[in-house]
Amino acid sequence: MAFMEKPPAGKVLLDDTVPLTAQIEASQSLHSHTEYIIRVQRGVSAENSWQIVRRYSDFDLLNNSLQISTLSLPLPPKKLIGNMEREFIAERQKGLQAYLDVITTHHILSNCELVKKFLDPNSYSVNYTEIALQHVSMFFRSEPKWEVVEPLKDIGWRIRKKYFLMKNKNQPKERLMLSWADLGPDKYLSDKDLQYAVKLLSSCSHPYIYKITFATANESSVLVIRPFSEKGTLKDLIYKAKPKDPFLKKYCNPKKIQGLELQQIKTYGRQILEVLKFLHEKGFPYGHLHSANVMLDGDTCKLLDLENSLLGLPSFYRSYFSQFRKINTLEGIDVHCFGHLLYEMTYGRPPDTVPVDSFPPAPSVFVVSVLESILTCEAMKNGMPTVSRLLQMPLFSDVLLTNSEKPQFKIPTKLKEALKTSKECIEKRLTEEQKLIHQHRRLTRAQSHHGSEEEKKKRKILARKKSKRSAYESGEEHSAKYSNSNNSAGSGASSPLTSPSSPTPPSTAEHASF
Repeated sequence: MAFMEKPPAGKVLLDDTVPLTAQIEASQSLHSHTEYIIRVQRGVSAENSWQIVRRYSDFDLLNNSLQISTLSLPLPPKKLIGNMEREFIAERQKGLQAYLDVITTHHILSNCELVKKFLDPNSYSVNYTEIALQHVSMFFRSEPKWEVVEPLKDIGWRIRKKYFLMKNKNQPKERLMLSWADLGPDKYLSDKDLQYAVKLLSSCSHPYIYKITFATANESSVLVIRPFSEKGTLKDLIYKAKPKDPFLKKYCNPKKIQGLELQQIKTYGRQILEVLKFLHEKGFPYGHLHSANVMLDGDTCKLLDLENSLLGLPSFYRSYFSQFRKINTLEGIDVHCFGHLLYEMTYGRPPDTVPVDSFPPAPSVFVVSVLESILTCEAMKNGMPTVSRLLQMPLFSDVLLTNSEKPQFKIPTKLKEALKTSKECIEKRLTEEQKLIHQHRRLTRAQSHHGSEEEKKKRKILARKKSKRSAYESGEEHSAKYSNSNNSAGSGASSPLTSPSSPTPPSTAEHASF
């Protein structure tokens, strides 16, 4: 088929999940306004940084666009008179820095296209909606039975993945969802293996995997069609959100925070663990578990987006698990992500920080027991439990699964080998990134320790001791030279004259006693 022959392909080397940090370095006042010079850095390497120049009006425009999240963001207020005064500019700069700190550390905001474009306009200048429409239009030329009903704008968090509501002309009442995605930095399958693996997805049958109606790939992207669910995802249930609403609106600031019932937590958790176990045994890499990737079909959870790992897309929680070197396999990633999902099901919101020091009261001590095995500092240091181990824990071991559908997913041996190699490459890139983060953290700690007040005092004391010792040694050397000079003179006919007020040079024996 002639799906997406142009524009030409290219693997995206940029990992959109690597955090951006922003520091205002200076401000400059022009005739009628002030510009702020901002240093933006991707990841931990200072070499991967650049400068941008922004006015207050640029911040204001961004803030207006982010209002859809309903978050209260700390943008300094406008001021029409006296806004060019030095003291005001300095104070506003502090406020704008605080604003940047908030939007770059908020997990959802920091990954959204609006913030990325504000901080890194060169990397995010492409209009991916237009590119997706080009791809979909070319697809329809060879598959005329499909028709777009409407674009589902910004319903997902990925910048390079777009969604459309579809229908089949032969079944006009049935609604489907088409997703188009670019290739990511972890795409290690050959184009031939990728195309074959993606087509194979529609043959996968499992009670806890959401059925794929159609899937196709070329050298630059993948297009997948699935049934559209009016109920939405597990995340929609938790946040009481409308599936078609933008991601920022649905999940940034829920009106009511409330976890699920204990039986729902137990059942959904068991179903998700069962499908993860199935995929791990099949040698099929996943690594993309989060509550928005779990579709609800009645009381059954079904996993979405199996194609993500084939495409090489980075995980939603990558900025979390890349901090911990013990989470270095896709199986470990799935378990870590399951911890996030279980926390969200239990408390109705994501954890404030990871690792989690203490857990709020939960519907059962067994829930906390599972969370502690995944999200605590001790768990991060020791490594993740296996899926099989989690299934044996009291929270899930007594759950009865009533679905009798027999799972089917036949992966040819040759493709299994290619998937195994791809998995190893994905894990290798993660390990290298974790190593860099670990080295940076150690360096930062050392610098912080070196610059602490206590350390400065220690260095001052040592410097004073060294100074005294140097002065003492200098005095000894001077005395020794004087003594030697005196001895040399004593070998002649007479000794030098001394007066009562002159100090008597110490004898060689006295000097030796020091």
